[in-house]
Amino acid sequence: MSTISRSRMRAVLVGCAYIFAIAIAPSSAFAEANASDAPVAKPELYAELDAAGVGGITQLGNGQIVIGYHPFYSPTVQVALLNKDRKSTTPYPSAEWQSCKNPDGSWKKEFDHCLDWVLGLHTDSKGILWMLDSAKSVDKASGRPAGLVPKLVGWNTRRNKLERVIRITDEATVTESQHNDFVVDAKHNVIVVADEAIGEDSKGTGDKAALVVVDLATGKSRRLLQGHPSVQPVKDPIRWDQGTSTAGTFALHVGVDGIALDHRSEWLYFAPLSGYKMYRIRMSDLLNRKLDATQLGAKVQTYADKPFNGGLSIDRDNNLYLTEVGERAIGIIPPDTRKYRRLVADPDMVWPDGVTYNSDGHMYTGAAQLTLTSALQADGIAKNKAPYRVYRFKPLAAGQPGF
Repeated sequence: MSTISRSRMRAVLVGCAYIFAIAIAPSSAFAEANASDAPVAKPELYAELDAAGVGGITQLGNGQIVIGYHPFYSPTVQVALLNKDRKSTTPYPSAEWQSCKNPDGSWKKEFDHCLDWVLGLHTDSKGILWMLDSAKSVDKASGRPAGLVPKLVGWNTRRNKLERVIRITDEATVTESQHNDFVVDAKHNVIVVADEAIGEDSKGTGDKAALVVVDLATGKSRRLLQGHPSVQPVKDPIRWDQGTSTAGTFALHVGVDGIALDHRSEWLYFAPLSGYKMYRIRMSDLLNRKLDATQLGAKVQTYADKPFNGGLSIDRDNNLYLTEVGERAIGIIPPDTRKYRRLVADPDMVWPDGVTYNSDGHMYTGAAQLTLTSALQADGIAKNKAPYRVYRFKPLAAGQPGF
């Protein structure tokens, strides 16, 4: 699928007030204040696909790449394995899982055995591929069935069977929810989800963003930090390609999006996509039920300055890797300086989204091309087209495969 209609844009991001502009907005304050002369490498082009928009990306235990096609494009296949030709994919875990609707358009009866709207996906150390289904292909106002709720689907990639399904409970979800990405904390037996809150009735503000903690022992979930500055977006629009002929803006304000956990399960790093600060909190504090909302908020630390970023990953030396959604680049925040700098960039890496460490020693990302779609072009003419690229590059240190 090479184009996306304005009506579909409204269906995916219900109520978002959006505007378009060409090269009239100045570069962000962050970009101006953080210009660097450090050399920027070119990532390796790894795969070229006909299907639109690589969003999430992870691996099987053997290192085989798992692609999450961006739900912005309403893909018929949401999760797939990259084939050996690096040009095509195979639905995973099967074709039947790829939609919660039957071929005739009617809803399936069992929503725990299908995927509706997936962006975040990761494979843990036990070989469980976790897929975060935000259940957003149709909003409640448009007739979404009551049983179709946000959930985590755990697929056992070693035994090729469903491991478990965990529904995100009502008390941890709001109407505006758009559950985006997550980390798996094996030490504390929890999953922490970033809810960017640009869903139904949000009007694109993201002001109800929050972290959601899912207890893997009980299956229960809690909503935390809603209303705290660390998860809320700034009011600046998303900008891209500033200073070039393809520059533009998009008035969407995305809450907490990128999320990463260090290998000791000590610090959780997170940030709004629409924001200039990276934050962190100790997992021991996040999970401390004795802390009220004010006390918990006081435990959040401002960690570093950053550009608008989508994907977030971390290596074993605590270097953070950020995808710059507006500037065709991926950068790092080293722990010693806490100063952001670009690491790799490529003119064709348009809107890099997820970034994940693979057991082959590389970081992988995909170019989703969201800024080239008709809905984000000032003239309404789509510029996105195949091939849709997957890139890889060498990180400064090894990370956790699948994250």
